[in-house]
Amino acid sequence: MMMTVSTMLPLGTQAPDFDLPDVTTGKRLSLRSFSGSQALVVMFICRHCPYVQNVRGELARLAKDYSGRGAGFVGISSNDPSEYPEDAPDQLKAFAGENGFPFPLLFDESQETAKVYTASCTPDFFLFDAQRRLVYRGQLDDSRPGNGRPVTGADLRAALDAALAGRPVAADQKPSAGCNIKWKPGREPDYFK
Repeated sequence: MMMTVSTMLPLGTQAPDFDLPDVTTGKRLSLRSFSGSQALVVMFICRHCPYVQNVRGELARLAKDYSGRGAGFVGISSNDPSEYPEDAPDQLKAFAGENGFPFPLLFDESQETAKVYTASCTPDFFLFDAQRRLVYRGQLDDSRPGNGRPVTGADLRAALDAALAGRPVAADQKPSAGCNIKWKPGREPDYFK
């Protein structure tokens, strides 16, 4: 399995807007849908990727642990389902249900949302503060499929703790790693080439 790392969007970047359907409800959600959150975690995930499979339980735990503390969570899948049918909306809906995700999972059919976030891999994590400025981007923790390290969510949890307490998030951030986003033919962004 080939590993791709995140692009590390510059800290301080304003959260790009989106308007995407939730695979479980069909309701369209945008950045404004999370306006009551003191912090927002945007996760680019999918069903088929072994890196996401490795952390899926922690994604559910993380959202459950922090949503009561003022953090919002949203998952976005941008993969081309014509080539990866496990990442089609009906399969994503089943994936969300099987894992008890307490956050909406949106489908980015045009792949434009992935592009404006410069998402490059699954999973890819972006944490925005109350003003929706990027304060963390990178890995969940040091675990990877087969490396024997426990899935703890330590890096993202530390960033969330700081952001929710109004403290600066440590600038030493490691990129996320996973499968590359499965771009439609001719849609691969320049930053990914």
